[in-house]
Amino acid sequence: MDKKTIEEMEARFGEIMQAPPYPIDEILELIAGATPGKAEEWTLAALKALTEAVDFDGTFRLVKACKDMLGAKIQGAGIRDMLRKATKDRLRIAFVDSVGFGVRPLGEAFARLERLLTFQPGRLVLSTTWGLGEVKRIDSFYRRITVDFTSRRGHQMTFDAACETLVFAPEDHILVTNRADPARVQKMLKEEPGEFVKAMLKSFGDMPVTRLEELCAQHGFVKQANWKSFWEKARTDLRKDKLVEIPTRRTEPIHVKKTAETYGDSWFTAFAQMTDPKSILSSVRELEGTQRFKALSEEDSKKIADRLAFALKGARGVDDALYARLAFCLNDLKLDPERVAKARTYLWAENRYLAAARTLPARETGALVVFLTADNREERKHDLFKVLPEMCFPLLTETLMFFKTDADCEDAVAALLKNPSAPATLVTLILGRYEDFRHWGKLPQLVVILTHAIALGEGRQSGETLRMQNMIRRLFADKKWLESIFAQLDPADQVLFFERFQASIAWDPATHHLIVVRMTHIVPELASRQVKAAEAPKVERITSFRSYAERKAAYQKLVNVDMPENTRRIEFARSYGDLSENAEYQYAKDEQRALLQKQTVMQEELNVVKAVDFADVVSDAVCPGTTVRISTADGRELAYTVLGEWDNDIERGIIANKTKLAQNMLGKKAGETFDLPDADGNVTTATIIAVEPLSDDLREWVKVPAGMSI
Repeated sequence: MDKKTIEEMEARFGEIMQAPPYPIDEILELIAGATPGKAEEWTLAALKALTEAVDFDGTFRLVKACKDMLGAKIQGAGIRDMLRKATKDRLRIAFVDSVGFGVRPLGEAFARLERLLTFQPGRLVLSTTWGLGEVKRIDSFYRRITVDFTSRRGHQMTFDAACETLVFAPEDHILVTNRADPARVQKMLKEEPGEFVKAMLKSFGDMPVTRLEELCAQHGFVKQANWKSFWEKARTDLRKDKLVEIPTRRTEPIHVKKTAETYGDSWFTAFAQMTDPKSILSSVRELEGTQRFKALSEEDSKKIADRLAFALKGARGVDDALYARLAFCLNDLKLDPERVAKARTYLWAENRYLAAARTLPARETGALVVFLTADNREERKHDLFKVLPEMCFPLLTETLMFFKTDADCEDAVAALLKNPSAPATLVTLILGRYEDFRHWGKLPQLVVILTHAIALGEGRQSGETLRMQNMIRRLFADKKWLESIFAQLDPADQVLFFERFQASIAWDPATHHLIVVRMTHIVPELASRQVKAAEAPKVERITSFRSYAERKAAYQKLVNVDMPENTRRIEFARSYGDLSENAEYQYAKDEQRALLQKQTVMQEELNVVKAVDFADVVSDAVCPGTTVRISTADGRELAYTVLGEWDNDIERGIIANKTKLAQNMLGKKAGETFDLPDADGNVTTATIIAVEPLSDDLREWVKVPAGMSI
């Protein structure tokens, strides 16, 4: 910068600082163009003038723009004092005092202050918890903001909390649009579900489908019961939209691009510089579906081949599944046959394809089988058959479906199933898709495979075997599947299958009983072979009013909250299709079975257990409804109150009549001894001092708690 220019800038700065109002834009421009020393001098001079002129907006803008420079000279508290001096507005002073100048980093303090300054009465704001709201009042004395949210009117929060949880609501936000024109949003939901989803993504940012469903339900756009049909329509629309990227994995976020890609020279230039293997693969697959791909020049084809080769090298030894997907892509495009052959050799070496299959998307596992056997099907198939027991379930499924007409495949599977310890994955697959393989004459008898399955359903498992166990249990609980299986068994094998399953004791009792009864309905002749459980002597089961009411409330929550939520999760998971490979659907169904079992048990207990208040209990012997004072072997005196089977309050000394301690005392009178177990299982002898009726405090405890009923 020459001397003349510097002199002109100094002259101009002196001129504009003669008197207010001060043009802050020009001041900032001059400071930005000055030398470091001069910029600092002018900044301090301008700050002094602005604060004296009580120009808060100008002071705030100047301090914010020059905070890095000022931070080295003035502490946060000094900047706070400047801002306070620049205004007489009590609310602004309260804002400045609350954002943490001198405590928080300068940048964070300015960001919080800037946010607070946007919170004026009538402004619309967004909360991650409460959604859209309107600022109603701001109290400078108590430093509180009152906001009317749709679901929570008059909600108050401190300035500090407002900075953490509230943001200014832009006009194009979907919640703002719904407030101003709800009919427009309803029309989008019904006629343009894809556009509605895009509006949600633009408003809330990229998100997975699960989060999208939660937000739609939270803000009342789509009920969870209607989500499946809505999402199917929306997904159909979105797949036609070039601006939308729907990920292959359900846990990954949906992304909306700002502009559609034209795949021009600039795209290929940027693509040639890519280094992330996943991004390279994704970009090539996107290009593959365009018209531009059909007319690639030799130069562009070379760029694609080079980048894929680079990506293969990057994934090698790091991510076998990604390496396989890159090899599929290179093979599909027919760009580099030699490199494709090397990739195939790499995946075969040390059976790396087994590891690759474990993390491959299920829909690409079939492509792996085709790719591996493309060069020499006859030789390669035997290599695959040798490792059938080591294959993950998706790879095993695709391999057997690919070779299901091959006699060698039938031989390999039959040999494994005739083994007493047949692979869990193979047993599950054959039974789950028995119609696809029943033409194999060399398979062992169906009842033998069923016996393998029953054994798999027993005992504790882990990893993929646990997953197979759960799949087998779901099969056995499927009425249609059971009917089809019994239809293919002769009478003798039906009996054998029934009795083997009935003898299995490792299944949960409720499910086991249900399946046994279902079998007798399918084949009524089996009812005579059903083992009846011996009836236990009837003993009256009692508990206090309090515990009964609490158990009833828990049952109502299970039926009215937990089970409907599980149903919604099942319906949502169904929308992904391919239920046999849909982990979310299977987990939700497993949860449903557990909830149904829990409901059955709780309902039965509520019907059997009787609620009492122990008001009429008068006894000199220990029984439910009495307080027992005892003396231990080491001389201590303790007191226990024995009540019903659901009663327990350690602080008050209340124990259930089903506990070991209560059982040892029941029927004993003062002066008698009993075995007193401790927490470690050790037993000492204790003496009963007295058996007393319940105190007034305990009689109050027994009553139904406020807000509950029996």
